[in-house]
Amino acid sequence: MVAGKVFPKRASDSSDNSTWPTSPPRRKPIPQKLYRIGEVVEYTGLSRQTVHNYTIMGLITETRRSAGGHRLYDESVFSRLDVIEELKRQRKTMREIRGHFAEMNG
Repeated sequence: MVAGKVFPKRASDSSDNSTWPTSPPRRKPIPQKLYRIGEVVEYTGLSRQTVHNYTIMGLITETRRSAGGHRLYDESVFSRLDVIEELKRQRKTMREIRGHFAEMNG
């Protein structure tokens, strides 16, 4: 018995043909991991100032702010930063990079 739920007996528990439920009981969804700017810096090797500048320019966006006011980024920030770095290796200007993302979004 789990928190007021009664599950049918398994077929092996009795001679009747009851089966175990096919889906597990509902639980609270596991929250998505959010990364502080320091973690983004650590995992990407970019400077804190670069991540801040990309945020200000709108190339990456914070998902939300912590209660203490820290910027929090979701996992998509890493793939977006990879694209930015690849475009920079191709000698694209920041204007061209912003244009690239604008085309993707609309």
